[in-house]
Amino acid sequence: MNIQIFGVKKCFDTKKAERYFKERKINYQFIDLGIKGLSKGELQSVKTAVGLNKLIDVSSKDYKRLNMNQIISPSGKEEMLLNNPSLYNTPIVRNGKQATVGYEPTIWESWQE
Repeated sequence: MNIQIFGVKKCFDTKKAERYFKERKINYQFIDLGIKGLSKGELQSVKTAVGLNKLIDVSSKDYKRLNMNQIISPSGKEEMLLNNPSLYNTPIVRNGKQATVGYEPTIWESWQE
């Protein structure tokens, strides 16, 4: 397994995801979205696995501030996500081409089998 956790340090679900993998002694790489966002390729991979709308946090302050609800085109939404990492639902957990958004221990467990 090649686990990457994209999230922010203050996110409760991100902390739970880190704890899940630590407790099972599964190595992972943490990427702080507050410092570095997803690359275009990473975004495409995660989008393919979970869908674009699941990635967007509609309850975030920046969602309202940037008028994301006015953006209709998928490419416009992707561009906003690439430029504003605060719009992501977290944690985003990747295992190769597989990915989850949010705290999903049942799915992560299936990755170990």
